[in-house]
Amino acid sequence: QVQLVESGGGLVQAGGSLRLSCAASGRTFSGSGMGWFRQAPGKEREFVCAISGFGDTLYAESVKGRFAISRDDAKNILYLQMNSLKPEDTAVYYCAARRYKYAEERPSLYAYWGQGTQVTVSS
Repeated sequence: QVQLVESGGGLVQAGGSLRLSCAASGRTFSGSGMGWFRQAPGKEREFVCAISGFGDTLYAESVKGRFAISRDDAKNILYLQMNSLKPEDTAVYYCAARRYKYAEERPSLYAYWGQGTQVTVSS
């Protein structure tokens, strides 16, 4: 059974940093496209960033220069380093994995999802 489990969320003040992790089990995602999405209350799930099986990255404009996605394929873990956090970054953050190599922005192109981890940024 494939599982993605996020961790590292929490409460942080504006300007602070958090590092999210997503541990995969049940299959290896080495070489697969993986991404981070977020959903704030009352809003649709939105793309944050993604990384391809080749290591290419995509970022939403709202997080570019502040967030960094990375992966450790040996450990089957995806990371999201979040710096200079803003109150508008408050959301539940989800990791997702594709069956294919390329990074994508559309949630519908991801086959596997974690349960999410809450990130709250206070002003």
